[in-house]
Amino acid sequence: MSIISSNIKFLRKKKGLTQQQFADQVGIKRSLVGAYEEERAEPKYELLKTIASFFDVTIDDFIKETIDEKWAPKPKGNPANLRVLSISVDKDDNENIELVPMKASAGYMNGYADPEYVSKLPKFYLPMFKQGTYRAFEIKGDSMLPLLSGTIIIGEYVENWGDIKQGETYVVLSKTEGVVYKRIGNKFRDNKKLKLMSDNPAYEPYEIGGEDILEIWKAKGYISTQLPTPTPEPTMESLTAMMAQMQRSISKLQSNN
Repeated sequence: MSIISSNIKFLRKKKGLTQQQFADQVGIKRSLVGAYEEERAEPKYELLKTIASFFDVTIDDFIKETIDEKWAPKPKGNPANLRVLSISVDKDDNENIELVPMKASAGYMNGYADPEYVSKLPKFYLPMFKQGTYRAFEIKGDSMLPLLSGTIIIGEYVENWGDIKQGETYVVLSKTEGVVYKRIGNKFRDNKKLKLMSDNPAYEPYEIGGEDILEIWKAKGYISTQLPTPTPEPTMESLTAMMAQMQRSISKLQSNN
């Protein structure tokens, strides 16, 4: 029996579901469940993601690990937990830099691990980025001023989240926030939350759990059609926003104490 078929059968029975009940909950025909469990067919990628999510296991574990009574998942967010990364290469076998445009960021959440989806993204190559795997993301909003909305951040893939450095900037892909570009406020630790901070003081920092994170890319450069301008004198509006943010932070500290 293949790994996928045995995993489906084991996990279905562990949940106490009949083939029909399982089929109803994932939205497929019962005959397909039988075909998968008997190795007469294999689910396509999108359905594999649905089934893995239904059983609360990573798709990497679902297709590579034999899941049985002795199996134990790696802790979610464990830096040693390897992740599936889809890439594309050019005719000379150089890794492309795929671009995730602002309008495609929502779709990237669903297709980030799908080789077919990644292969259809716009792509380019920069000779200064030879070592490592890179991806480019178009950012939105003004939370990371002076970088403006529409700036393209080129990020290097971070495989081991233990390498994340406090105070540096990263593109973080998560289930709840989607694609965001932020400054990291703390070192990553198992079962601890990662603090994400904006460079614009009008935005408060927030935390995100390791189990919520899908990918992390360390910022290595950016592309913008807007050249830097001198920092303007602070306006009454910006000073008011900064004071409000400081008051919220002080109130939060007082309530924690």
